[in-house]
Amino acid sequence: MTEQFVPEIYTPLKTSVVGPPAVARQVGGIKILGKKIKTIIFTTDVAIVNNTNADAVLAVYPFTPHPAVMNAISNVATIPVFNGIGGGLTAGSRSAYMGLLAEAAGSIGVVVNAPTSVETIKMIKMINRVVDVPIICTVVSERQDYAAQIEAGVSILNVSGAAKTPAIVSAIRQQYPEIPIMATGGKNEASILATIEAGANALTYTPPTNGELFAKKMADYRSDLA
Repeated sequence: MTEQFVPEIYTPLKTSVVGPPAVARQVGGIKILGKKIKTIIFTTDVAIVNNTNADAVLAVYPFTPHPAVMNAISNVATIPVFNGIGGGLTAGSRSAYMGLLAEAAGSIGVVVNAPTSVETIKMIKMINRVVDVPIICTVVSERQDYAAQIEAGVSILNVSGAAKTPAIVSAIRQQYPEIPIMATGGKNEASILATIEAGANALTYTPPTNGELFAKKMADYRSDLA
C-alpha cells in the first residue's frame, strides 16, 4: 500500500525545531494513557523542550530530583513529560514522594534509574495506587535484574546500553514479547533501524546542546553577511 501523504506546516518563527532523524518515525510506538509516543527527546534544556517535534520528553539528569526542575520543564513542554525520580542515591520513600510530585506536575510517567531496588519500586508502586502513572525503569546491561524490577511494578523499560542497546533490547524482547520498550537509537540511520529491528517500541534521542545549536545559528548569520 502506498504511504499516505501527510501535509506538514511550520510558521516563520517555528522552523528551527529540534528532533530525531525522520527514520525514527518507522518505530511502532507506545500508547500511554491514550497518547501514542514514538520519539522521545532526552533533555532538560527548557528551550529545547519548548522547540522540539518529538512526541515526549525524557527529563532525567545526574542530580537529586527536585520539584522545581519538574515544574520548570512541565511549564514549557507542549508534549508529555517523563520525569526522573531517582532510585540510586535518591531512593526509598524520597523517590516515592518524588513520584507523587512528578504526577502532580503533569508527568505521564516516572523514570527510575538502573540500580533502583525492588523495595523502592514497591514504594513507588504503592504511591501510584493514588496517582496512577506508569513506572519506567532504565536498563543498562543484559545482566541487570530487570525481571525482578518488572515483578515489583515496572511497566515500561528504557534501554540505554550505548552500542549494546540493540542486543539488550533483543534479549528483553525474547523474554518479554509484549512489554513496552523505549531505547536509545543512536545518531545514525543504521543504529536506529537496528534498535527498531531488535524490538524497541519507541526511541529516545539525545539532541545537540544549546551551544552546538547556537554555533550553527551563528555560522548561518555570518554566511548571510559574507
